[in-house]
Amino acid sequence: MAHRSASQKRSAFRALHQSGCFVLPNPWDAGSANALAALGFKALATTSSGYAWSCARADGQLSRDETLAHLRHMAAATDLPINADFEGGFAQTPEGVAESVRMAIDTGVAGLSIEDSTGDPQAPLRDMAEAVQRLRAARVAIDAAGGDTLLIGRAENFFVGRPDLEDTIARLQAYAQAGADCLYAPGIRTREQISAVVAAVAPKPVNVLIGWPSELTLQDLADLGVRRISAGGALARAAWGGFMQAARMLAGQGRFDGFANALPGAELNALFGESTKAR
Repeated sequence: MAHRSASQKRSAFRALHQSGCFVLPNPWDAGSANALAALGFKALATTSSGYAWSCARADGQLSRDETLAHLRHMAAATDLPINADFEGGFAQTPEGVAESVRMAIDTGVAGLSIEDSTGDPQAPLRDMAEAVQRLRAARVAIDAAGGDTLLIGRAENFFVGRPDLEDTIARLQAYAQAGADCLYAPGIRTREQISAVVAAVAPKPVNVLIGWPSELTLQDLADLGVRRISAGGALARAAWGGFMQAARMLAGQGRFDGFANALPGAELNALFGESTKAR
């Protein structure tokens, strides 16, 4: 497989957003990225939480430099386009967000998201006008760099304990007008919420997070007009779930039953041997 340039990856990523519905799973290291590529996924997204846990940190505790190094590593790990979970842009001002976005583009990612959460439990969402300014600054930075990196605007209402659909939709519409290519409200779960968001920002594509055992299938979400589906930290949590179950059994009971579902080493060696050859 020929090695694709950042420009080629961005072009392929943009094309995925034109029609249909695709799954955008979230690896946290090169190994999980290559395993997902081998399963046939067309694009991948980083997960700030998944990577933070692998560094023994809580989500949100990694610095901009640490995140940029991770993005560069992930963009080089496979031939698939990478969408960056870029949190709030690692800056308090629009100018700072623009600087961060320029740095993220230089890592080779095909898309990046900017959130409107503050990290302050008392006032968890930025004022909408401020959030729009920050997103507009990201748009200007992307356009100055050639404009081919996708910009995702995120309304964090449902994630931060403010599940107001009307305000969520108002924010997403404002972010679309500010230049977001794709809109994302993590935490919406029902068919009614999803279809309302899709209709509100049409024809721009919508990302939906499914990080729990949902009754909705890929086909259901496609029928609702969703363009892409991401898993956030769910794959990382699933991996940690298996690890901790086995480790707790060892620590607490001196038993090895937790290894029952472990993949054979030969299978993993074959998987990664093939992915290395492909690169």
